[in-house]
Amino acid sequence: SILSLKRRHIVLELSARQKQIVDIVKKEQPVSGEKISELMEISRATLRSDLSFLTLVGILKATPKVGYTYSGNDFFDTFRKKAEDIMISPVLVSQDTSIQDAVIRLFMYDADVLYVIDEKKLLLGIGSRKDLLRAALSSSIGTTPIAVCMTRMPHLRTCHKDMNILEVAALLQDFAIDSLPVVEKDNERKILGTVTKTALLDYIIQEARQAEVKRQE
Repeated sequence: SILSLKRRHIVLELSARQKQIVDIVKKEQPVSGEKISELMEISRATLRSDLSFLTLVGILKATPKVGYTYSGNDFFDTFRKKAEDIMISPVLVSQDTSIQDAVIRLFMYDADVLYVIDEKKLLLGIGSRKDLLRAALSSSIGTTPIAVCMTRMPHLRTCHKDMNILEVAALLQDFAIDSLPVVEKDNERKILGTVTKTALLDYIIQEARQAEVKRQE
């Protein structure tokens, strides 16, 4: 299978048949679909989806009247990148910051969430756009601290810097959240950065565009 999921650890890999196709192309290139089918003793109809996929992700290049060649560009490498490769600096506020100031900070930095820290700069909680909007409608925002409306530890979803970005994307999707704090493994309250849906999508699109350019060279 292309994706295998074990205990929430996501590993990207080609199927055995797809690996065999890539090995044949590396050895025989340029090689036609008919030749690959003949060598594998599998019908072209059966191979069609595998060849289409390998071409789509940039592992193989298909040239009319020439055949398939190995491009050496594995788009799966994109998903093997780590959270630390795409994390950005979090917007930090103290727990006594007023909701009014927190809202200003949120929009000033165009952030998805604010990370609330204590005097030792350890994570206490987060204030999302939804949290702050709800509080702004029902509180005296100039005097009420963000601590009143934030989501507190340990009820936060976090990630570690060595998680691959597909694992991070799965957490964002599964829990319907816009960002994840990147924290130390041995201290879940020590925040290193944040990964947002926007940053993640921007990175994947950029890598996909680069892969397409290389595939067409």
